[in-house]
Order: sequence, then C-alpha cells, then structure tokens
Amino acid sequence: MPRPGQVKPETDERLSDRIAVGLLTRSFPPELVDRVVAECGREGQRNRLLPPRVVVYFVLAMCLFSGQGYEEVARLLTHGLAWAQRWSGSWQVPTTAAISRARAKLGPEPLKVLFGQVARPLATKSTRGAWYGRWRLVAIDGTVFDVPDSEDNAAYFGRPKTHRTQRCAFPQVRVVALAECGTHAITAAALGPLTMSEPVLARELFVHLGTDDLLLADRGFTGLELWRAAAAGGADLLWRIRSHQVLPVREDLPDGSYLSDIVAARDHRTRTDPETVRVIEYTLHDPGRPEQETPYRLITTVLDHEAAPALELAALYNQRWEIETALDELKTHQRGPAEVLRSRSPGGVEQEVWGHLLVHHAIRTLMHDTAEQTGLDTDRLSFTRSIRLARRQVTAQAAFSP
Repeated sequence: MPRPGQVKPETDERLSDRIAVGLLTRSFPPELVDRVVAECGREGQRNRLLPPRVVVYFVLAMCLFSGQGYEEVARLLTHGLAWAQRWSGSWQVPTTAAISRARAKLGPEPLKVLFGQVARPLATKSTRGAWYGRWRLVAIDGTVFDVPDSEDNAAYFGRPKTHRTQRCAFPQVRVVALAECGTHAITAAALGPLTMSEPVLARELFVHLGTDDLLLADRGFTGLELWRAAAAGGADLLWRIRSHQVLPVREDLPDGSYLSDIVAARDHRTRTDPETVRVIEYTLHDPGRPEQETPYRLITTVLDHEAAPALELAALYNQRWEIETALDELKTHQRGPAEVLRSRSPGGVEQEVWGHLLVHHAIRTLMHDTAEQTGLDTDRLSFTRSIRLARRQVTAQAAFSP
C-alpha cells in the first residue's frame, strides 16, 4: 500500500517508464525497444525491478558509463533514486547479481536486432567529406576487444599468442565494421571468435552496400572471391592490394593507371577466370624522412579514368583512415583506453559489444545533426566532448520525476 500522500503506480511498467538516458532514449525510443524485445521473444520475462526494456537501457548506459560498476550505473540512471523512493516507497537499486541475471536472460539478440534497425548511413548530399562524385564513401576494417579471462570466454573466443608463442592475458572477440567515412557512423558490424578472420566476417556486411557506395579497404581484404562478393550488389570498390600479387598490364590509360585482371590464387598460372580491374600505382614520401618511400597499389572497379582520375583516387584512398578513427573512438574514448569488457560469458560479451556500437551510433548521430544545423564539417566536432554531453544528459534527465 502507498503511504499517505503517495501515488500508487498503475502498473509495474510505470517505474520502468521513468528510466531515461537522454540522447539514448531519443535515439532508441521505448516503443522501438519494446517492439524489438517482442520480436526476439523476450517480452514475457516479467521482473518488477528489471523488465526487458529497462535491461536494454541499462546495457546502453553501462556502455556509456564504461568503467562504472553495475549499481553505480543504476544510480546514475535514477540520480540517486531520491524521487523514486518518494514515489514508490520501496524501489531500490538492483544488486549486481540481479542485474547479471537479467542481462543473461535478455541475451545479445535484442541489442543486435536493435542495431540492425537503427544503424543507417547519416550523410546527406550536403555533408562534407562524405561523397566523391556520385559515390558515398564507406570503409571496412576490423579490430579486437579484450574480454575477461573466464573459461567460457577463452573456450569460445580464443586468445592470441605473443611473438614468443606465449598465451596473452585475455581472450579476444573480433569485430569487423562498415563505416561511413564522412560521419564515422558505423552502419553494420559482425562479431566472431578470434579464429574467424576479418575477410570471413566481412562477407556478412556486403549486403549492406548499395549501388551508390564506393568501398575502401586495406590489404587485409584480398582475394578474387571476396572482391566479387563485395561488388555483387553493385557497389564500386577501391582496395589496396598486396605487393606480391601479379597484375599484368592489359591496357595503359591516359591518366597513368592501367587495366589488369585478378585471379584466384589457384588460378595464378593459367588465369582462366579473371576479373578486370583498374590499377593505380603511386609512392608516398615522408617529408621528415626523404629517404623513406611507401609504394601503394590500388585496384578499383571504376574502369573509366575520366569518371575517376587516378590522381583523385590516390588522394581519396586516404579517407580509409576515417574508419580507423571511428574504431579508436569506440575503443579508446568510449570504452576507455586498455579497458577489458566486463562480461564473463560469450553471450554477455556479444551483448556488450552491440551496446557499445549502439551508443557510438547515437553519439555520431548527435554530432552529424549538430554539424548539419550549424554548417560545420563533422570532423570539426569533438567526439570526447560529445560523449561527455551524453553522460551529463543521463543524470540531468533522471533528476526529474514522472
């Protein structure tokens, strides 16, 4: 029974409606979260303190406040619970054990599905640095996250070895991401154990490419089959290729590039199943070290040298580093430098990674919208300051009662 002067909540969900995380609630509205939870078959998990919607927002807040303990994250969500105690009379911060059980019941699937529904390219035609001619610039790359050294994590994800073949301290989860160069928005991702290579995971992402995309990739993504898979949906490609790969000159072009072909490794002698590509070769010089030269060879599906001159494509390839910056934002500034993820089970690790990807996309959406409204280049805005703003919004909104 409520105390005199208190209002009795109409349903158990009413208190969960109060959980608000500022930018994240605007990016992932409660009705969308509820729909995803229902699609994943988690809506039946009734818990007065931690219904599924609250657990989703808790995971997002946990990733936003990386490094804080479970109970501290819950306190930040409700700003010390001062109003909540006046309202309900009995609501308390869930224990770490209760939160862990709720996370395990929710699983990674709702966070993964939520990311799939909201992670979209952000750039408009006016977004600076996002386009080259008719093409939207996107890049693909991979990274790894250290995860806790539990038996389950070690068995599922595996761990790298040092150059002396010694075991590293932590298992690692591999993540391959597709990002929009002009906004740093990660629009698709695939997760897997360390034994799964980046090219294998990359195949899951090619379905997200469109006919207006120009995909940039480094030498780690190579091979005829992968090239054809990436181009199958109509996207154009601009990839750096390994120096040892044979590229016979089939036709010289006026801009200094030339037409060649690539073949599968098993077909390198007979070349019976070639794929025509255009090759751009150039050398970069370090002004501080004149003797140091770095040769580059790029291959592209854009065969028309007039539509994309070699000099412009060589300069454009530098945009591939934008995805390196996006992954650094995710791992260094958002998660924290050299921090280990907190989940001791494979399902928890995947849930946590999807949470980090969702938070990063929300912050990048905020930055893009701000840049569009002010006419600035998104690169002029600070990711660090933006994430601090997002954190302040959490405690500011939690200070208001229903």
